[in-house]
Amino acid sequence: MIRIAVVPIAFGLALLAGCRSPQSSPLYVDSSVAAEIRQIRSIDNHAHPVSVVGPGEQDRNFDALPADSITDPALPTPLREDSPYFPEAWHALFGYRFSDAKPDHVKEVGEARARLMKQKGDLYPVWVLNQMDTDIMLANRVSMGRGLSPDRFKWVPFADMLLFPLNNAAIKAEDPEHKGFMESEEKLLHGYLAEAQLRRVPASFDEYLTFVTHRLETWRSGGAVAVKFELAYLRDLRIGNPQKETADRVYSIYAQSSEPTPEEYKTVQDYIFRYISREAGRLGMPVHIHSSIGAGSYFRDSNANPLEMEDLFNDPSLRSTKFVMLHGAFPFVSSAAALILKPNVYLDFSALYFLTYPFEEARDIRLYLEAAPEKVLYGSDASPFSSTIGWEETGWIAANKGRLSLGIALTGMIRDGEITADRAKQIAHMVLRDNVRKLYGL
Repeated sequence: MIRIAVVPIAFGLALLAGCRSPQSSPLYVDSSVAAEIRQIRSIDNHAHPVSVVGPGEQDRNFDALPADSITDPALPTPLREDSPYFPEAWHALFGYRFSDAKPDHVKEVGEARARLMKQKGDLYPVWVLNQMDTDIMLANRVSMGRGLSPDRFKWVPFADMLLFPLNNAAIKAEDPEHKGFMESEEKLLHGYLAEAQLRRVPASFDEYLTFVTHRLETWRSGGAVAVKFELAYLRDLRIGNPQKETADRVYSIYAQSSEPTPEEYKTVQDYIFRYISREAGRLGMPVHIHSSIGAGSYFRDSNANPLEMEDLFNDPSLRSTKFVMLHGAFPFVSSAAALILKPNVYLDFSALYFLTYPFEEARDIRLYLEAAPEKVLYGSDASPFSSTIGWEETGWIAANKGRLSLGIALTGMIRDGEITADRAKQIAHMVLRDNVRKLYGL
């Protein structure tokens, strides 16, 4: 049996701050910057926390796209179950005694998790946040649930289903993942229609847009602080700017019968996307957009290219809407750094710790900070991935690796004469907390 050492939150910073490595090392973190980062309680811009459930219950509302639709996750190395990240997290959270992930060892994680959940009850999600040194988490969920107290968890609902009111047979025929995803979106849309006492989508486009506005207003009055699109899992991000008359004509033809061509359907989707974005801006809700590679071997990486959204960001009628590119727009990092120079565009680096290691993540974060540090947000993308890997450990890993990578990036900027140590500490507060507070008025 190999026991691992106690690893505090921001363990990498603690080690590197006082390390014996020369200050020229690419992984060196300035000691004063490391100390400052350690004491900042973050606000997490993007995550998928799981609610408390009773015996025999299951929470499926942490994502609109069901994970079981992904037949081959195609996970990058840091996220695979044999990653050394997970034993570190299990040790810190659940007192795990081993340095490996052997099945007969990992069963202890489930047992410890169950004990803690029973002990903490509805306070368990808040306890998890405290282990991450996180003050507030933006929860991307279909709906909120037990234990996700509104003072610590802010709701971000999904809006993709509103883009697909017509016949989706062609989309579902693309591959198994699109089929599962679209069936989930259709189920959600039908549920919202039923809540509005509609048996099916309205025949009139204006009536459908009224329904969309009502749905957004309902979310807002229910505590939502933003809306989220996972559109890159379903199609590309090139959002055209069609005339309403054109979208109205297509919708009116196909709302009650047959199937539009992909080109016709895209016209309707693009108009609705811009309509939702305008309405979200009116309601003071930023628009979150998945803008990086995604899970699943059928995911089309080209669908996530943020440059496809430049015309959307440049639309004068949408300048009052704040857009947030999620996950650092990886691997389109340079493009994302350029786009956040636009006055209404922001970026978080949630999930970068899944996709690469701290050295590369720090390089990416530095590029964002050199462009517009007031537009860069910390995010964890804390999510459950399997029966043994929950949102707790992915969030804990993000809190550690993200802080480490931020410290490396800021130290490099100090070393190269771009900023002072005092400015680095100020930026650390901005990224980990202040930028999010300002964007959402928290």
